[in-house]
Amino acid sequence: MKMRLGILFLITQLILSCVTAPRKNPPIPAPFDAKKELSKIQIDIAAGSDTRAIARLKNLIAKHPKSDVADDATMQLAKIYFVRGHFDLAYQTYMSLVNSDVFSPNEAAALLGASHCLHKLGRLDEALSLNARGLKIPGLSENLKLDFYKHRYNLLTLLGDRIDALKTLAYLYDHEPKPESKVNLQAHGIDLVYHHLTQAELEKIVDNPEVAFVRAQAAYRLGMFRLQSKDFDGARGMFARSAEWAQGTQLQHQAEAYINQLDSRRRVDPYAIGAVLPLTGRHAPIAQKTLKGLQLGLGVYGADRSQFKLAVVDSEATPEGARHAVERLVGEDNVVAIVGSLLSREAAAVAQKSEELGVPSVALSQKSGLTEGASYVFRNSVTSEMQVRELVRLAIDQLGYKRFAILYPNDSYGVEYANIFWDEVLSKGGSISGAQPYNSSETDFRGPIRRLVGTYYLEDRKTEYENRVRDWFKKQKSLKGRNQPPDDLLPPIVDFDAIFVPDSPKALGQIAPMLAYQGIPNTRLLGTNIWNTSELARRGGKNVENALFVDSNITSDPGFKTSHFFQEYKRVFGEEPGLFESQGYEVGVLLRQLIANGESTRVGLAQALANIKQFQGVSGPMSMNSQRELVRPLIPLVVKQGTIVTWNPSYEQPESPDDKSKSIKK
Repeated sequence: MKMRLGILFLITQLILSCVTAPRKNPPIPAPFDAKKELSKIQIDIAAGSDTRAIARLKNLIAKHPKSDVADDATMQLAKIYFVRGHFDLAYQTYMSLVNSDVFSPNEAAALLGASHCLHKLGRLDEALSLNARGLKIPGLSENLKLDFYKHRYNLLTLLGDRIDALKTLAYLYDHEPKPESKVNLQAHGIDLVYHHLTQAELEKIVDNPEVAFVRAQAAYRLGMFRLQSKDFDGARGMFARSAEWAQGTQLQHQAEAYINQLDSRRRVDPYAIGAVLPLTGRHAPIAQKTLKGLQLGLGVYGADRSQFKLAVVDSEATPEGARHAVERLVGEDNVVAIVGSLLSREAAAVAQKSEELGVPSVALSQKSGLTEGASYVFRNSVTSEMQVRELVRLAIDQLGYKRFAILYPNDSYGVEYANIFWDEVLSKGGSISGAQPYNSSETDFRGPIRRLVGTYYLEDRKTEYENRVRDWFKKQKSLKGRNQPPDDLLPPIVDFDAIFVPDSPKALGQIAPMLAYQGIPNTRLLGTNIWNTSELARRGGKNVENALFVDSNITSDPGFKTSHFFQEYKRVFGEEPGLFESQGYEVGVLLRQLIANGESTRVGLAQALANIKQFQGVSGPMSMNSQRELVRPLIPLVVKQGTIVTWNPSYEQPESPDDKSKSIKK
């Protein structure tokens, strides 16, 4: 009995649904004259007479509102409105056909047209709703369905619904008959996966068969995410799936390369150290110096020989070459640590790849920010921040300077140092009176210096200049002689105690004399450790007297030449070592000691490096700071009587900086 009642209830519901469902009336066949009129209107449209066509179409629809001709005329009218940019009118016209009680074979096309209108009007959610409504109409042709999906993809992309956008692309890819178009669609899908989908979104779609056309790329990208978060097992699993799904493509080889690198993490030779150095090109001499110091520190050469092996790969002075070098050292030589990264342009690549593969690397580059956010990247170098911090401390705390000018080359080195110097001065309570860049290839520094001291733009000091010109003419005995005032009538505005010039001795050799020529003699010049060469005094002469900078105390320490390292290096290699040899030697000794003390894994070695305290370097104790940089003592150096010597307070004149500035202005 209950079953019969249930069946009866279902039958009743079906009957009611049929009764309540809106049923559209079939269109009335239009008379021949109406069809002929529509054909004539088509001629107007083809001729570009849109205004005339609109009027005739409206008239035709009004005369035969429920006919098949009215249906076609309505579609034509909506298209004209759309082309003319009247998207609101076009939308209303399309929807009048959709909402009519007369059946239209153009209803799906009208819904698509209305959706495009809403898109143009910025009503994206409504446009997407109409698009979905159109896709539900039974019997859609394949071409029209593809048009719906193409528009749907555009709407979803604009709305930020990346997953549904990818699924829509998948449908288009699966149903696209043209091979070249399929390639283009897949490229859009790959772009979404690589550059727009978040890790959480990738996790949702990587196992979805609907998006099989980019699953290999999704797995590869997830592998990279997991690699960055140090989930090495998870990364390997994703790379393995990517390689499986990308059979026969370049992506398969890339994924397998990562698998090999990850597998190499388990293969470590604690006595194998890698070195990434620019052994070819113009930086090769510096690389060779560093390499010799490293070899001596590890005990590869010298009296104190050890069982350490040194695997050396040429970085070719390029980021790509440096990355490949790290991959090779980890994958083939199973090194426990890597040393090198002399050049700024390769240092970041070595750091990134070392961090990625979990192998400690000790950089010798000064590149700013190299160790930030890393766990396996360390540094043994005098960085720009270290130098500037000590130089500004000396200038403000020891010399009493408060006001500074900056004259710097407009290249990466100059801009970096200028920015750091500016920030450090402000943090110490000083001020920057002026900052003037110049082209790194500049040879005539007259313009930059005059701009710095306010003698370049005469209109800025117009009244003062006119008064000085007037006074100059009064002093002339006769106008028959020189009748034009000199260029240097305006005195320089020296409202600073010192000028910071982060450039080479060669550039300073041209800048310093020009400062004196422009009426700014005896102003203290501040610089960087690239001034620590006899070339500084040779090029600058008396104009660089009292020039001040800071540098590592390695080569400037009087006891350097009597140190064990200096004597042993000279005995083994037949030449005197310098800064690069010393830094390489220190890293070699440090790694050798830590490994000898039992650190045989990469993780353990990285932790031991991070905790270094009072390690005995070439010229004194060194400790690792919180930025994983070995901190060594820096000493102030000054040019005195043509020689670079260690600065001390007795070199300073009793006159205060303020008094000196005033005397220069007079």
